[in-house]
Amino acid sequence: MAESDGEPPHLDLFRYLTAEERIDYIAIMTRFTASLLADMSASTVAELLARDGLRLDADTVEARCRQLIRWGNLVPSLRDARVSTVADYLRARSRYQISGLGGRVHRTAVEIMDASDGAREVARELLGQIAQALGEILTLLDSPSSPERTERLAGVVTTIFNNQRLFTASVTDFYAYLSGVLTRFDLHGEEYAHFKSLLLDYVDLITADVNRHAPLIADHLDRLLGRIDELLAVLDSVPGLALGELTDVERSGGRTQVEWEQLRQWYAGTGNESGPAQLRAAAGQALGQLIANAKRMLDASSTGYSRRADLLRLAAWLDRSSDAGAARLFSAGFGTWSARHVTLGPDEPDPRLGPMMSWAACDPIEVPVSLRERGNRVARGRTARVPDTTTDRALVEAAAWAEQERNQAAAAELAAAGGLDGAHLSPDARTLLLDELARLLATNPEPSAPAEATNYDLGLILCASPGDQTVVHSPDGTLTVTGYLLSVRAIDTGRTSLGVAR
Repeated sequence: MAESDGEPPHLDLFRYLTAEERIDYIAIMTRFTASLLADMSASTVAELLARDGLRLDADTVEARCRQLIRWGNLVPSLRDARVSTVADYLRARSRYQISGLGGRVHRTAVEIMDASDGAREVARELLGQIAQALGEILTLLDSPSSPERTERLAGVVTTIFNNQRLFTASVTDFYAYLSGVLTRFDLHGEEYAHFKSLLLDYVDLITADVNRHAPLIADHLDRLLGRIDELLAVLDSVPGLALGELTDVERSGGRTQVEWEQLRQWYAGTGNESGPAQLRAAAGQALGQLIANAKRMLDASSTGYSRRADLLRLAAWLDRSSDAGAARLFSAGFGTWSARHVTLGPDEPDPRLGPMMSWAACDPIEVPVSLRERGNRVARGRTARVPDTTTDRALVEAAAWAEQERNQAAAAELAAAGGLDGAHLSPDARTLLLDELARLLATNPEPSAPAEATNYDLGLILCASPGDQTVVHSPDGTLTVTGYLLSVRAIDTGRTSLGVAR
C-alpha cells in the first residue's frame, strides 16, 4: 500500500474498526485470525458466524470480505478448490486468507478491546533476565564456533530485545494509569490511601530494580559494542528469510548496530534519553501530585472534606428527575442563574454599573490563579494593604463633570434652537432631546393636548403640541417625530446648577 498525499502507509488497514458495519467486520476478522493460515470461503465464514450468534447471509459476508481485500486486511486465496459438484464449486469459488499486516492489526485491536481499565503490572523481573542474557552472549562469543552456538546466540539476542520491549511497554502503561488516577480531584479516603501505598511501595520497588540492574546491563553493553562486528557476523550467518532487494523483510531485534546503540543509550544515556532517568522523573512527578492531593485534603481553609459524596448524591437526584426538574436542580446546585450587579462594591467604582447592567458589558473581574486552576481559596502572600481609592474617586468625579458639561452644552444648544422643526443639532443635543421626549411621552402618551417636560437641572422645558411632524437634522442622521410639533425654551431655575462651579 503506497504512501500518498503525505499520509503514512497502511492507514486503510484500520478502516474496518470505525466503519458503520464494524461489528460484522470485526467478527469476520476474528474468524480468520482464530486459526493459523485460515483459508475459508464466504459461506464457511457465514456458518461459523451463525454458531457464534451473528447471522449474516453468504452474499453479505462475500461483500464484507471483498471490502476487506480492498483495505488490505484480507487477500484472495490461491488454493484450487477440489469439489465434486457444480454447487460445491459455486460455494467454494471465492476463498480468502488473512494478510500479514491485517492479522497484526486485528490481534492488537482485539487485545486492546479485551484489556481492562485497571493497572498493568510492570515486568520488572525481565531486567535480571536481560542482564543475565547479555553476560551469556559474552560467554558464547568466547566459545568455539559451532551451529549450536550460532542458534543459541540468535535466540538469546531475540529474547533480550523482546524482553526490553515488553518491559518498556509495561512501564509506560503503568505510569499512564497512575498519572490518570492521581490527577483526579475527587481522590479521597481509602482510595487515596490505597494509591499512596501503591506509589510509595510499588513505584519504589520498580525504581530500585532499575537502579540495581542498569549499571550491570550498561557494562555488558559497553563490552558487547566493542565486539559488535563479531556478533553481527554470527547473526548474519543464521539462515533466514531472503527475498531480494525488491521486498522488505522485517528482521528480529538486535540484528543491526543501531539497535544495540539505542539499547545502551536507554540504560547508560543522559537526560531524557536515559530510561532510569525517565523513570525517576515519572516517579517524582507522581509523588508531587500525591503531595498536592494531600495538601488539598488537609487544607483547613478549603472545604475540609471531599465533595465526592455530595456530587454523587446530586447525580442520583438528576438521574431520577425530569428534564425540567433536572434543570432546576442543576441551577440550584451550581448557582447557574443569570448574573446581575445588585450593589456596588470596592471593585466596581464606576457609578454607571447598576442592577440592569449586563455582565457582558462590564470589565472582567480578576480571579486568582490558585482559585481559577486548582480551586484553592487559600490567601497567598502578605496581607494586602487597604486600597487607596483616591485615584479611582478622582477619575469617577472627572467623568461625571465631563458628562455634566456635555449635557449643559447640549441643553444650551436646544434652548437656542427654539422651534425644532427643521433645526440642525449636534449628536449630543439630539440625544438629550430623545431623553427628554421619552420623559414627556411617559407622562403624556396621547398627543391630544399640548404637554411639557421640565428639566430643572439643565434649565430647559420641552414643549410638545399636536401637529403634523417634527424633523430634526444631525450629522449622523435625521430624526422624525410624527404627530408632535416640538420646541424648547430655557428657564431660570433661580439656583446654581451642577455645571456652573467646580
